Amino acid sequence: MCSHPELGRARAPSDAPAAPLRRMADVEQHFRAQRTPHAHLPDPEPLLLALTRGAIEVLAGVREAEQMARWLADEPYRSLLARAGMAARARSARREPVMRPVYAIRSLRQSSPADGIVEAVAVVETPLRTRAVAVRLEGLDRRWRATSLSIL
Repeated sequence: MCSHPELGRARAPSDAPAAPLRRMADVEQHFRAQRTPHAHLPDPEPLLLALTRGAIEVLAGVREAEQMARWLADEPYRSLLARAGMAARARSARREPVMRPVYAIRSLRQSSPADGIVEAVAVVETPLRTRAVAVRLEGLDRRWRATSLSIL
């Protein structure tokens, strides 16, 4: 027989420890990207211009897509990598060398549909055509992160 009074007794349901899954969910939630309100974020315009320039240069082959990874979420980064690969194959098929693009950002329009979110479109003029670069920035962990990037 057990001499210690607590060891020989069965635990009541109220004495049971908290479920580890609940604690793990709390931990996971704590370490997920945290939304940041607009007031705690820098002006988005310099980043929007840098993303536009970077995307045009990646498609031209003069910048590595990896240089853009810090600003892009996973899906837009994978999309940019795929478009850069297609552009490189097209240049190779036409036997064109990689050349620094000549372009001018003609306009940048932005709006904020919700706190901590900016949607923008930049009109980029090149000698051959005019493109639009659409970007959605979200405030995550006290910095802007592009969650969508489309080059039209």
